[in-house]
Amino acid sequence: MAAKTAQQIYDEIMAHARKEGGSLSNWYRGITSDIGTRLHSEHGVPREGHWFAWREAISSEHARSAEAALLRNGMDGGTGGGDNTALFVYAYKKTNITSP
Repeated sequence: MAAKTAQQIYDEIMAHARKEGGSLSNWYRGITSDIGTRLHSEHGVPREGHWFAWREAISSEHARSAEAALLRNGMDGGTGGGDNTALFVYAYKKTNITSP
């Protein structure tokens, strides 16, 4: 998967969340440098049978911009996570088996 701009990431993750059909407030989003550990180990998102999406950004600035846009448009989560190596933007549907 090729690295993407903030706008591309925002558009693709929003399209995926809208396909699910629920409220965007039921989604959590963030950024990380280690997508597998953060999404599946730390947040507890199953690798199969669960609504989630992630994209790699062309820079940490693009990752932060996409993350902020997802927050402004209704997804849950805080700001200020990650560091300058955080290139992955992710979002998942919150359930009783996931943790923010």
